[in-house]
Amino acid sequence: MFKINKITSHPTVDFAAEELKKYLRMMMPDAGEIIIKYAPDAPDGFRLGLMADFGLDVSEAEDVSKDDILHIDTDAEGGIIAGSNPRSVLLAVYKYLSMNDCRWLFPGVDGEFIPVKDVAPSSFHKMADNRIRGWCNEGAEFQQCMIDAIDFAPKIGLNTFMLEFFNPTVYYSWYYNHLHNQKNREAEPVTRATTLQWKRQCEAEIVKRGLVFSDVGHGWTNVPFDAHDEEFFEKGYATIPEENKKFLALVNGRREFFTNGNPNNTNAGRPGHTNMCFSNEEGRKKVVDFVVNYAKKAPHVDLLCFSLADSKNNHCECEECIKKTPSDWLVILLNEIDEELTKLGLDTRIRFSNYLHTLWAPKTERLKNPKRFFQSLAAISREYWRTIPDELPDIPLREYVHNKIVLPNKLEENMLYAFEWQKLCKTPLAAYEYHFYINQYMSPNPLRYAKITHDDVKGYHRFGFTGIIEDGTQRPFFPNGLTLYVYAQTLFDVNADFDALVEDYLSHAYGEDWQKVKEYFESLDKVFNHKYLAGYGLMGSASDPYYSPEEAAKMRGIIPLNEEFAPFVKAHKNMPYRAQTVAYRLLDKYMELWEKMSKPLILKALGADYEAKIEFNKFLDDFGKYEVELERYYDQHMFGMGFDKRFGGKLEIMNIAAR
Repeated sequence: MFKINKITSHPTVDFAAEELKKYLRMMMPDAGEIIIKYAPDAPDGFRLGLMADFGLDVSEAEDVSKDDILHIDTDAEGGIIAGSNPRSVLLAVYKYLSMNDCRWLFPGVDGEFIPVKDVAPSSFHKMADNRIRGWCNEGAEFQQCMIDAIDFAPKIGLNTFMLEFFNPTVYYSWYYNHLHNQKNREAEPVTRATTLQWKRQCEAEIVKRGLVFSDVGHGWTNVPFDAHDEEFFEKGYATIPEENKKFLALVNGRREFFTNGNPNNTNAGRPGHTNMCFSNEEGRKKVVDFVVNYAKKAPHVDLLCFSLADSKNNHCECEECIKKTPSDWLVILLNEIDEELTKLGLDTRIRFSNYLHTLWAPKTERLKNPKRFFQSLAAISREYWRTIPDELPDIPLREYVHNKIVLPNKLEENMLYAFEWQKLCKTPLAAYEYHFYINQYMSPNPLRYAKITHDDVKGYHRFGFTGIIEDGTQRPFFPNGLTLYVYAQTLFDVNADFDALVEDYLSHAYGEDWQKVKEYFESLDKVFNHKYLAGYGLMGSASDPYYSPEEAAKMRGIIPLNEEFAPFVKAHKNMPYRAQTVAYRLLDKYMELWEKMSKPLILKALGADYEAKIEFNKFLDDFGKYEVELERYYDQHMFGMGFDKRFGGKLEIMNIAAR
């Protein structure tokens, strides 16, 4: 009989033991019950605990609470499964199971590949190459997908999870109102109270797994003034107490919610897109007090993300605010926050973003206590059809022009701005990325996009970044989770071989004939040009980059390609493992998606814009009939949002701006 002995007493180690038991029972269904005990002196069985409790060397870690070391030394009956911290113990359990051929291909039970076999002796020791290996919520969220995503993250080696906003009502509303699928699904509005409860549930699941919890992001420039995005998404407009309007940024002579290009439609103004008047000391004190009070209530938050308002060219134009850049005002605020946290003895770490206006480094202000802070580059304007070059360019950086910023579209240029920040403020630097935002839908071949992501992870590490947090949908699994798997594995080991990762994932997902699937994916590159779909091809003119009869002719090739491949998929729809059956059925629907999506794309490439818009909306209505079937893996709203601007589609009636 197998035994699991907990050497260390900690809730996350308790959970790790339960996970080990569950999967061992699944792998060896006839092996009998497995007893779990707290037994710090146990000499046999599986022994789970901190490396320090086993007397194992952890000197390679700069900080054992932040650096994940996994140590495995087992035989056929048990052995040591340990980590440098409780989270690492859980990660080591999943690593041990993966060494025994378990895989988590998709979230949920249907994505588990658990072989029936006896466990084999295993040996492994490695510290993760990146300290931050994260995922952040965005997209159209429903609560079960959030719980599944948090559960899935450590199974593929991620150690960080971020929940954006004080209350992510916006993301839940995108799903529950079914904004890109109203023909097939009736709206199910959810209240702010419900979504706040759901966020707290997510927090509990994150803490249970010992994951690094990064919290909030945008909202600090509006919520302290009692102005809420949640109200905007519930009612279509937002309010602010009259006495707090003086704290709003003065833009175009008005102190009101920023309307993002619609100055005559005040109902379009979003609090979360509205900056504050940074020179107003009373307003800054309200923000500082709000941060401090939040930190007091949230000791479970490891990285409190402090971002200014979303959207651009929305900073205060009053005569005092324009004397400093937004980055200088950000540093002033951060120093004031640090001063108050220090007085109270709170060690809360603050992550701030180089994002939009704060991409430019401060001119005069400097962080007084860099140890409290963590810097992240959010290069949202970058291109995603290409990766980081081997060397950074030697080019002059653009000067900051107040409310007239032009963002760089090359990742390497964005990095140069971040390094200027780092030189002046001396903080660790990570990336906040968008691979799983709408960019993923521009590469029908998932292998191509997975390779770009793989190279990006390696490139960031090469230039000294300490990790990545990915902003994007919790459902990037259509047709599979290859890119997320490659992302997680490469973050842990930057020397991971891409081709080996592809074979590992595809062979488990599609079985012994996986190479046929790989060939199909590669063939999609002959039909769909990634650079063209991403809008960087300039095939026609600068005003219409999508006009290209040549690309239209290529895209017509999707029909014969699918006709040739369809019999193979049909023959593999029922597989020995449930996860493989899911993988092939997703592939079948994926083929249908791109065949139907080719119609509006071809019309657009031929310059038939009106017909393309009609066809795109028909596609959303037609393919939306599968949403319930596919919703664990495919984000209908996020896919639609990715192409809305191109076709002038559903977004026109949504009365919201994505970014």
